[in-house]
Amino acid sequence: MTYCWYEGPLAAFDTETTGVDPENDRIVSAAVVVQDAVGTRPRVTRWLVHPGVPVPRAATAVHGLTEEHLQRNGRWPAPVMYEIAEQLAEHSALGRPLVVMNAPFDLTLLDRELRRHRARSLEQWLASSPLRVLDPLVLDKHLDHSRTGRRTLADLCAHYGVPLTAAHDAAADALAALEVVRALGRRFAARVGRLSPAELHTLQRGWHAAQVRGTRFPDNGTEETAAPTWPLRPQLPAAA
Repeated sequence: MTYCWYEGPLAAFDTETTGVDPENDRIVSAAVVVQDAVGTRPRVTRWLVHPGVPVPRAATAVHGLTEEHLQRNGRWPAPVMYEIAEQLAEHSALGRPLVVMNAPFDLTLLDRELRRHRARSLEQWLASSPLRVLDPLVLDKHLDHSRTGRRTLADLCAHYGVPLTAAHDAAADALAALEVVRALGRRFAARVGRLSPAELHTLQRGWHAAQVRGTRFPDNGTEETAAPTWPLRPQLPAAA
């Protein structure tokens, strides 16, 4: 049987972190969810990480993971980052698209963790079979650009009728993002249904660049232009 990309095998990746800076913050939990077809039972792999740095209370307030809990139950980052990269490489080699909500954050953070703990970039890990990423945030902004309002994962789930059972749990968020992508594909099948995941990956680069062009975010009284690169931000040059 021939499937449209949104009906067939998909994987999804999500993280919970110590903060919102992918250059310097750390992963405290992560999950990869795999679903072979619409309606089939997903397979879930979870990781809990002791990041080796303090976990701010603001981060704990979001995902509920305290520094004490992570110290008792989390694993050291180096083997976890290796296992995550190996899983993503396996899915990529199989041609399975990877759903990542706001991909430039999660994939950049993973890349920096791999460089920090494994001395190897995410792109090096995936050199033989590059990822085909589906980002529900980019897809939704492009396909339904005139809609007003917020576009967090919870907002997208409400808009597309996708259950979100435990927000800010990495596995629950990954599964919800995957289902949002399937719902997007069904709703906009006339526009994207015949495209391949590889073609969509390429198109999303341009769509994301257009979406962030001129967008600015306040930061302690200053403004910073949003990075146009997708799905992975380039490494910042070392300080002189």
